[in-house]
Amino acid sequence: MKRIVVVGLGVLLLGILVWALWPAPAPVSVVTATRGPFVEYVEEEGRTDLRSPYAIRAPISGYLRRVVWEVGDEVEAGAVLFQLESLPAPALDARTREQAQQTVDAAKARVEATEAEWRVRQADRSLAERELARGQSLFEQQLITEAEFDRFQVAKDRAVSAEQSARSALDVATFEWRNAKAVLSVEEGRRGDEQQRVLEVAAPFDGHVLSRLRWDEGPIQAGEPVLELGDLRQLEVRVDLLSMDAVRVSEGMRVELTRWGGEQDLPARVRRVEPSGFMRLSALGVEEQRVPVLVQFESPREEWASLGKGFRVEARFILWESDDVMQIPVSALFREGDEWSVFVVDEGRARLRTVEPGRRSRLWSQVLEGLDEGEMVVIHPGDHIRDGSRVDPDVRPYR
Repeated sequence: MKRIVVVGLGVLLLGILVWALWPAPAPVSVVTATRGPFVEYVEEEGRTDLRSPYAIRAPISGYLRRVVWEVGDEVEAGAVLFQLESLPAPALDARTREQAQQTVDAAKARVEATEAEWRVRQADRSLAERELARGQSLFEQQLITEAEFDRFQVAKDRAVSAEQSARSALDVATFEWRNAKAVLSVEEGRRGDEQQRVLEVAAPFDGHVLSRLRWDEGPIQAGEPVLELGDLRQLEVRVDLLSMDAVRVSEGMRVELTRWGGEQDLPARVRRVEPSGFMRLSALGVEEQRVPVLVQFESPREEWASLGKGFRVEARFILWESDDVMQIPVSALFREGDEWSVFVVDEGRARLRTVEPGRRSRLWSQVLEGLDEGEMVVIHPGDHIRDGSRVDPDVRPYR
């Protein structure tokens, strides 16, 4: 009896030891292979831009009057954007002013001299006209010859011409005097009076003021930009895609604009994939070849009225989509030789399964063959998992 008890205790202790040393099931996270909508897309950050911005420049050099338009103002076609007037004359130094004063005095003296000459010529013309009248009377009475009468007529014509010449000389002298006085009147670079003629530059179309490059008055050179106008109804999005992604994008492709600040995503379409790329350094200092892709909105302006030029958005380019696709997380896939495989949990054990993946979309992959709907696959399998290993599955949602 005592021997039986000892043997029983030994068997019990051996069983406890075996149970303690027996390997426990490895804890694993699993998800269920499901069928459902699947979207393959490329997502990249973009910036809003205008298709046809319009820079309003000064057409001529002059003096710019203060620009009253502000950024964001709405303008109509034909509205006056800014005004240009002639540049003010420069101020005179002491020497130049003295010379100008002497020029004014000389011009005034010429005016007085030519005016006196003009009055003399007026008197000569008056005398010639009276002599011609007397000669006419004498000629009619046949008291003088026709030749003598002709001399009276010629003397009168010469007197008239001399008077006209003197008058023209007086006008020239008067203009020179006024010009000399105008030069002398400039003391501190004074601007002309408010009645002077100005050049008004008008808006070429209906739009908004996007930027104001000049607002204070002052001299401006021809071609210098003052305002930038644009029609916000022509707003679009520029996205610089990696060249390897850009080759998969085509004109007319559907795009979803997300994270732009509104509650709903905005539908859009690819308008153009530009044919030339450029190199840009990433945040990590890696050289990347980028290609500009232009995207146009498809919804009415009222739905994205708060967007303006230079706003940040996220653009999701829909490369392929289907409503019924078998899919699993990408993290469940691994290479086994030359094939893709997953671990499927079956009756508490991990079973190695060869699968054929299809398209990928960020965290999810399409499975063409090798899995059935509802099967549980291990995500992030470690090196300790082998075919047939006992596992303790922890089912997690992966959406």
